[in-house]
Amino acid sequence: MHIDFLFYLPEILSVTVIAIFMSISPGADFVMVTKNSLFQNRKAGIYSAVGISLAIWIHVAYSIAGLAVVISNSVLLFSFIKYLGAAYLIYIGWKSFQANTALDLTKKNNRKPLSNLAAFKMGIITNALNPKTTLFFLSIFTQVVNPDTPLLLQLLYGAIISLAHLIWFCMVAVFITHPSWLGLFNRYKNKIEKGVGLLLIGFGLKVAFSSNG
Repeated sequence: MHIDFLFYLPEILSVTVIAIFMSISPGADFVMVTKNSLFQNRKAGIYSAVGISLAIWIHVAYSIAGLAVVISNSVLLFSFIKYLGAAYLIYIGWKSFQANTALDLTKKNNRKPLSNLAAFKMGIITNALNPKTTLFFLSIFTQVVNPDTPLLLQLLYGAIISLAHLIWFCMVAVFITHPSWLGLFNRYKNKIEKGVGLLLIGFGLKVAFSSNG
């Protein structure tokens, strides 16, 4: 099937710009990757980033299937997604806030290590249940992408959005675990973890009490 890319160029550029801003805008995904990178290791942060980029395809799938329109018009369905995501963020935030991070850095096993699979799953769940991401996709596939846009091109949009998230959050994981930053982090480790926990709880509460509009 021949696709006139020049005809769809404005749409491609619009989706690309939105994808970049969508990935770098602060939110639960950013906090989750930062938390796993700092309190576990760089690999945990990268696996979380991979999970986030894979979860993007869940949003792509329901958007292409036309469910984006259904979700955007169903207060009950969107509210269910919203409250489920809020509950997950509050749960993870509360666990982080309660954690007793010992300041004795000579003890490497102060906390239970997070497996690569667990970090990957956290990335998937955080993004899949993130109402902010759902709203972005509702906006893109109901306002930006033309209903007549070929399926292959819509899949390309999904790849662009997924890749933007993967690149950005891998960069976050690498930057946040740089030795110069870790030195500062180690001095305030306990306070930072509680702060991150409160931030996640705050995101959860913001999601729970936000308007569906």
